[in-house]
Amino acid sequence: MALLVLSCKKSGKNQPEPEIIPGKAALVSPAAAVCLEGVVVSDNISTINFSWTSAKNADSYEVVIKNLKTGDEISKPTVSTELAVNLDRNTPYSWYVVSKSASSTQTASSDIRKFYSAATEAVSYAPFPADNLQPETGGNISTANGKITLSWVGEDADNDIKDYDIYFGTSLQTLQVLKSGHTGNSITDVPVTPGTTYYWKVLVRDSKNNTSVSTVHNFKVN
Repeated sequence: MALLVLSCKKSGKNQPEPEIIPGKAALVSPAAAVCLEGVVVSDNISTINFSWTSAKNADSYEVVIKNLKTGDEISKPTVSTELAVNLDRNTPYSWYVVSKSASSTQTASSDIRKFYSAATEAVSYAPFPADNLQPETGGNISTANGKITLSWVGEDADNDIKDYDIYFGTSLQTLQVLKSGHTGNSITDVPVTPGTTYYWKVLVRDSKNNTSVSTVHNFKVN
């Protein structure tokens, strides 16, 4: 009996501790698709204040901010749920927060938001580059009838998107306008050939004729 009890106790000590996985933070500010002046530092720089909710089991965070003009990203570590960052003015950005825990190798990423860092004076802001392009880049898709659907998401701080130009081709060098002045967020019945890789991008235009262009995406048709 004594040996059996000791054996059970020893076995219990060898059980691994459960991993404490951090939860997903909820973004608070900046809000989605807004134009912010922030705290003006100079004609070219403003301080933007970021905030988010505390995430379950997280003891630190990493704020990832992307310049949507250049594609450059910066990452800022913090143990707080607030962070002030100096950013270029008259520039669109996206941002999200990564939750981390010292007790886990796993992380959790928040949703992604976009905002505009305001210019030195009132201007009409260009739309954000279109994103969430589908088919997604690097994807493989199947088609039963030799046709596919292209879709995307457009946002604008002034909320005045007018239309889109969609470029499509079998290489970066052969991209041509598939549809100009399109007012929807998708195009159906685009003819494709199985075994071919396609490239495409979307130009967004607002009511003041300001434009922005997405990155080029590619996908292969099976």
